[in-house]
Amino acid sequence: MKTTHPFFKILFISLIFLFSSSHINAQFLKKLGKRAEKAAERAVERRVDKEATEKTDQALDSILEPGSKGGKKSPIPNGDTPIVSGSGNNTPSSENTTGNSTDSGPKTLSVYSKFDFVPGDEQLFYDDFYNDFIGDFPSKWNTNAGGEVVVLGDESEKWFKLKSGYNILFIPNLQSLPEDYTVEFDVIGIGVDKTSSTSHLRVDLSDDEKFKEGANFVQASIPFCQYTPVGITLENRKNNKREIYSTVKADIRNAITNGAHISIAVNNERFRLWVDEAKYIDVPQAVPANKLTTLKFHANNFKDGTEQLFISHIKVAKGGVDLRKKLLSEGKISTNAILFNSGSDNLKPESMGIIRQIFQVLQQDASINLKIVGHTDADGEEKNNLTLSKNRAEAVKATLIEIYGVDADRLSTDGKGESEPIGDNSTTEGKAQNRRVEFIKQ
Repeated sequence: MKTTHPFFKILFISLIFLFSSSHINAQFLKKLGKRAEKAAERAVERRVDKEATEKTDQALDSILEPGSKGGKKSPIPNGDTPIVSGSGNNTPSSENTTGNSTDSGPKTLSVYSKFDFVPGDEQLFYDDFYNDFIGDFPSKWNTNAGGEVVVLGDESEKWFKLKSGYNILFIPNLQSLPEDYTVEFDVIGIGVDKTSSTSHLRVDLSDDEKFKEGANFVQASIPFCQYTPVGITLENRKNNKREIYSTVKADIRNAITNGAHISIAVNNERFRLWVDEAKYIDVPQAVPANKLTTLKFHANNFKDGTEQLFISHIKVAKGGVDLRKKLLSEGKISTNAILFNSGSDNLKPESMGIIRQIFQVLQQDASINLKIVGHTDADGEEKNNLTLSKNRAEAVKATLIEIYGVDADRLSTDGKGESEPIGDNSTTEGKAQNRRVEFIKQ
């Protein structure tokens, strides 16, 4: 019987390995920005060959988690299918975290320097599912179908996995939503590479406190289709009469699959929506004023089991006072809208709306100097929280200097750690209130 020379066996096995490896890498690279792709590809090859240096590892990590400095890994898995934990594990999450990416590669704070979304200054609702058991439906929410709390990959951050085709809603303990408020959340779609062109997440603000659209509503449909840029659809109804149904051009395909931050601002009848730093919708008379009570999430046309939709870090905050005017008139403001990656002093890009307002105050009056004071919740060691709060204040100062060119001599910093809480550290909402930054005129 004819035998195959060992060299050809080795060559054959090597070719199989290279082919399968390149296929895996292609799937991996598909989720990275175009500018980062070549650098990441070189890094992946070096890792496969076990010749990657520490510097290369840090570079790859910074691509996977924009803004990272070698700290906590991104909660967004690299593959198409997440590793989802089973029920019975009550691993707690910590502070707000998200990974963000655009078509043009990793985001930096400077990309967000003109981001004009400013969250409401009075928090009404917050949920990161910290107190919910994995595998359970979230305790603060209501549904006519189902869903469950999960973790993605080996991260402790919790996400709400939505079932397709059903309304899932929460009702804050309010008689109605205020005239001015903001809604924020993180969202990611996994396994949606070949999803239907009609798959979308609909965000409803409605006067119906159950599972219907209501006689009065405004809703935005965020597309998850990957093979064509479908656009974001805005629809409303006032007293059962539809006034607006329009699709705004938007290519958010990469943002959705890498993890996007959605920001919505309602000011009386005006409705605005941002995906990461880009504002796509701004309609002056879209909202039925003083009639809406309920926020709803409605996942549509996702294939059960293969196409998965997750949301987390849902926040509703009452708007109203312009922080710039308050800082000038009262000499002090406090905000929990400046966000950091969990357990670190890495600023989240969506914090730039507030920091931009602070810059505008300093720009307007050159005689003003500011003291920046950081605060944390009570999770972790008290000593570590004190250090973290000081580092976070320094990070805000550095951003004002490096991004906006503020003179360093006009800024000083301090940190109070967990020593001055304004909310209950035993609740998710209280912890979110305690994670804040103060600005004090000097």
